[in-house]
Amino acid sequence: MEDFDWIFQFLGRLHPLLVHFPIGLLVVAFIMELLTLGGKRPGLREGIRWMVYIGAISAILSALFGWLLRTQDDYSGELVDNHQYLGIATAVFAIITVLLLQRTLKKSLPDFRSYRAALAITVVLLTIAGHLGSSLTHGEDFLTSVFPGNKDGYDNAKTVALLDELRKSDSITETQQDRLNLEVRALFAHNCYQCHSENKQKGELVLENKEGVFRGGESGKVIVAGKPEESELFRRISLSPNDDDVMPKKGKVLKGNEIKLIKLWIQNGAHWSDQAMKVFPEATLALEKPRLPESIDEEHPVDKLIGAYFDRQNIDWPETIDDRIFIRRAYLDIIGLLPEPEAIVDFTKSKNPRKRAMLIDTLLGDDHNYTQHWLSFWNDLLRNDYSGTGFITGGRKQITEWLYTSLQQNKPYDSMVKELVDPIEGSEGFIKGIEWRGVVNASQRTEMQAAQNIGQSLLGVNVKCASCHNSFVSNLTLEQSYGFASIFADSLLELNRCDKPLGKMANVNFLYPELGNVEAESVKERLTKLSEVMVKPENGRLYRTIANRFWERLMGRGIIEPLDEMDNPPWDADLLDWLAADFIDSGYDLKHLIRRIMTSKTYQLAPAHYKRQDDIKSNYVFKGPLLRRLSAEQFSDAVSQVISPVYPAVEYNPKGKELTAERIWHREIKFDRDVLPEPGKRYFRKSFDLPNKEWENASVLISVDHEYVLYINGQKVAQGSDWKKVDKLDVSALLKMGKNTIAVAGMNEGSIANPAGILF
Repeated sequence: MEDFDWIFQFLGRLHPLLVHFPIGLLVVAFIMELLTLGGKRPGLREGIRWMVYIGAISAILSALFGWLLRTQDDYSGELVDNHQYLGIATAVFAIITVLLLQRTLKKSLPDFRSYRAALAITVVLLTIAGHLGSSLTHGEDFLTSVFPGNKDGYDNAKTVALLDELRKSDSITETQQDRLNLEVRALFAHNCYQCHSENKQKGELVLENKEGVFRGGESGKVIVAGKPEESELFRRISLSPNDDDVMPKKGKVLKGNEIKLIKLWIQNGAHWSDQAMKVFPEATLALEKPRLPESIDEEHPVDKLIGAYFDRQNIDWPETIDDRIFIRRAYLDIIGLLPEPEAIVDFTKSKNPRKRAMLIDTLLGDDHNYTQHWLSFWNDLLRNDYSGTGFITGGRKQITEWLYTSLQQNKPYDSMVKELVDPIEGSEGFIKGIEWRGVVNASQRTEMQAAQNIGQSLLGVNVKCASCHNSFVSNLTLEQSYGFASIFADSLLELNRCDKPLGKMANVNFLYPELGNVEAESVKERLTKLSEVMVKPENGRLYRTIANRFWERLMGRGIIEPLDEMDNPPWDADLLDWLAADFIDSGYDLKHLIRRIMTSKTYQLAPAHYKRQDDIKSNYVFKGPLLRRLSAEQFSDAVSQVISPVYPAVEYNPKGKELTAERIWHREIKFDRDVLPEPGKRYFRKSFDLPNKEWENASVLISVDHEYVLYINGQKVAQGSDWKKVDKLDVSALLKMGKNTIAVAGMNEGSIANPAGILF
């Protein structure tokens, strides 16, 4: 039988050729099928039929030949498994599509809907299988590697410099051994992981970790310590680029200096460092306040740093905006409202040289409107008010009351972070997470959600990718993510790679262990330790992240973009570090951070204009604030101020004095939290006594969402169904001396839970 193995191996290697037939035929058939919707273009039917038939046959042959390739050649790993399963599923659905098409054409089915649905599913499966196939041949980052910020970060100059240094040394120190190994592992990561990782174990060889490197592959060991000539790995990378056995393949052979570095590593015993390898650039954790440039003739610290930046970029200072634009910008940024015409006139007429700084202080002192405006920023950042029907708990527990109070009191940011991470009453919703209905991916368990939320919102690091496998965009590993999530777990967590258990338990650890130990017996103790570790001044990442978010909020673009990926390079590192350090020096005062940015000349520059969108993304040079759209809240408030209220108000006093009215309804609680009321009637009653004397008049103001019937002393007085309208009623004749009773039957309409309330 072995004499015929080459035939099966040959047929298996036809798989890459065959897969293009179902891709082309079925996708084109699907597009043409879309053109026939509504009974149009019946002439296409015959062509579609043959494309579906031939596409299905080629899908079956592709799946069969792919299976032969898998069994006859050296392919293994999760990526290969997933590609194979989806390829087989594509072939199965292609057969189902053919059968449904035949039944439809024979009038056994009333219309083409079932067939079209099956064809759509087939094309979706085909697309995913094709993507996984390209990941196998070209690497998992083949598409994303060309995105801005995802370019290959490996620098061959490091290899050359390290080789020169080691050649000059009579012996290699332990530190140099570590550096040599880390550089070799970086070479493996950038050149070999596409075929030899945990996800794709071609030839059963894994070069992603120490165990895999020294275990070797199906042909035996690839490293013989101290003997590069006997090491299969060195032999393969040293072959001619035209040799069939050369590694890496596909024209991506190693450079001469890279081969020499690997040889030197093997010659010196193939030492494996205990240090973590950093494939991707990673921001330093420590934070030092940069010295302000003395040569810049500007008073404001931010302007000194921007002045130095402009000098490096050969940019002249742009013009600043006039008073009318400034007052509008300041109002919208701090309290989210437009200034009244009288305020604009007074501000523009003022001759006070400090009037802009004084306006900023006045607006920051408007605690109510400041809190109302910035609450939406924090709601988005902390994912507050996230609810829906797909969750067991009705959604994330809201932290609105705690958040509102924190902003209104201008609570120090370190205290806010500590209360979010180690919750007090009212703030526990941030890390509590969402319990989804049904079976969920291991990366979506509530403990992992807590790690993801803290990582993304507060630290600017993407934990989500590393919750399923080692990250493709950062140095974060699956083991680190599970260690972080274990802080929030009351039992040991087993590592799952792409939802498959690995049989390995996670060790409790923070993402940045150099800041301190977070191990403890109970979850509560671990949360307390974590909260204290996170807010240390040494954790520059926490304070750079919030400073960067505030800069983006006020200037239109962050110093680092995207905001959630703080390992990306800043366009001015000194500016970001100075703002973060100054924020710490202020006692973690959020209003101070806003004031520091807004009082600068930099904030007051005219909007910068860029010809291409790419100039704002990957090739960004700061020239001034960007033009920003109004938020939905700012827009609705502006329309309400200038034209008429967009939303009916709960209370309104034409004299401008604050009222204490608020809508009330029966309190409804589910899953230990207040929830929106269900539809239906609710009844309200209030009794009171009137003294034995005449009253001049008695009137009632009432509005009920959605409708009501009002009774006084058992007598029906009025009813209404327009909650936007306040009914004013004279009830003087209905009252009596002694005990009186007011009753309201309120109706909440709708098919699902929704807001309701009585305003009386």
